[in-house]
Amino acid sequence: QVQLVESGGGLVQAGGSLRLSCAASGDIICISAMGWYRQTPGKERELVADITSLGSTNYADSVKGRFTISRDNAKNTLYLQMNSLKPGDTAVYYCHGERIINIEGATGHSWGQGTQVTVSS
Repeated sequence: QVQLVESGGGLVQAGGSLRLSCAASGDIICISAMGWYRQTPGKERELVADITSLGSTNYADSVKGRFTISRDNAKNTLYLQMNSLKPGDTAVYYCHGERIINIEGATGHSWGQGTQVTVSS
């Protein structure tokens, strides 16, 4: 019901910046929270940052002070501003949305296709 499409990944040098975008469409009003995850080969997908419908944010310790998650509700778009990038930030970044799927309050999950971020040294 919810489609998520990421963009903005690319190749940057250490210390540089990128801004990732995630455009949401479909049953958007059911989304209760959104976030960014990342994954490298051989590792589980890990939470980078998330934001609730009320605007509360949470960040992984490894990105605190460098990354900022935000939303533009009018454009149905989620952003991740990434500054002071490090080679360790290299990963595929995925947009995630938590959905309310029934009147009882059960939740489901939607994922984007991912966008590659590569940080060179």
